[in-house]
Amino acid sequence: MKNILYLHAGAEMYGADKILLELVTGLDKSKYRPIVILPEHGILVEKLKEAGIETYVVDYPILRRKYFNVRGIVSYATHYVSSSKKILRLLKDKKIKIDIVHVNTTAVLEGIYIKKKLHAKLLWHVHEIILKPRMIYKFISYLIGRYADECIVVSKAVRSHLIDSKLVDPKKIKVIYNGVDSNIFSPTVENDYLMKEWEVPRNAIKVGVIGRLNAWKGQNDFLDATEPLLDEYENLYLFVIGSPFAGQEWRTDELKKRISQNKYSDRIVFSEFRKDNAAVHNFLDILVLPSTNPDPLPTVVLEAMASGKPVVGYAHGGICEMVVDGKNGSLAKVNDPTDLRRKIAELVVSEKKRTCFGDASRSRQIAKFSLTSFIENFEDAYDKL
Repeated sequence: MKNILYLHAGAEMYGADKILLELVTGLDKSKYRPIVILPEHGILVEKLKEAGIETYVVDYPILRRKYFNVRGIVSYATHYVSSSKKILRLLKDKKIKIDIVHVNTTAVLEGIYIKKKLHAKLLWHVHEIILKPRMIYKFISYLIGRYADECIVVSKAVRSHLIDSKLVDPKKIKVIYNGVDSNIFSPTVENDYLMKEWEVPRNAIKVGVIGRLNAWKGQNDFLDATEPLLDEYENLYLFVIGSPFAGQEWRTDELKKRISQNKYSDRIVFSEFRKDNAAVHNFLDILVLPSTNPDPLPTVVLEAMASGKPVVGYAHGGICEMVVDGKNGSLAKVNDPTDLRRKIAELVVSEKKRTCFGDASRSRQIAKFSLTSFIENFEDAYDKL
């Protein structure tokens, strides 16, 4: 039996949070004992405990921009050491011997301290492509190269980005694509209640973006691309779904203000983070991924594919490994809302193309991004460590 400690950056239910939940609940419990320690309380803690996963909360620091100054560095270092010691004390009190430390993000560095103190193996699971600040990209790449016994990345795009740093041995990096449950996300999920909740007519064509409200997820690019289409198609409805990080609620206010100023605001629906994503995906006719920075392997795209939906996005990052242009979706010129609009409009006007692309999405997700293969690949990685 291998005892595996999982460290993660939060307790919400966005992409990497969902992937962690799927992994630890899907592992063969006769061979692996997952122990999850999170830095805060939240819905992920509830979900893990409901699934019978041993879960604890310790307030450890997450590498964020607020620490990128002299005072922040001192604060981070002090908190880092004290919280790492708390984690070690908790493990000692619970009499848990850790074999592998699985760090589920580049924003958590406590795994290094714990690896060294416990003489455990460190598996670093990288979900991010860090572009700026470049110093942080180099620093994180150095730490991965120096301390990780194995680096698992979510896409070839992430692998290439790490290799470009020249600080991580390519032999140490392995690609394991995330997977989603095609039984939970499927074209059969009931979603009629959303028609009533959002007051949408039956003949509506529903185009949406789902994701964290932040500087690069591209909600403004989505609206730049789609708002002009509201003039052309009377049955077109737009959906923006997601919430910001705590402390950045001003992003929600700005988005609501922009929507309210549009003459078709009654056909633009904004909703903060929801728990019923499977129904939302099946409700939408087209998912748009307008991320202005390369998104490593967006879970939301896999969920849309499993739901049998076409996907339109900018042609960079992991989406290029998920969407085959002209087969199960369309890829637009990077950061070009006008081209994004053209790609979306091609699907808005053609129900046949939406259906064909959606069927291809579902088939591709099952073949290449299944939950079963995702878990089996990680079990193989643990065994080799």
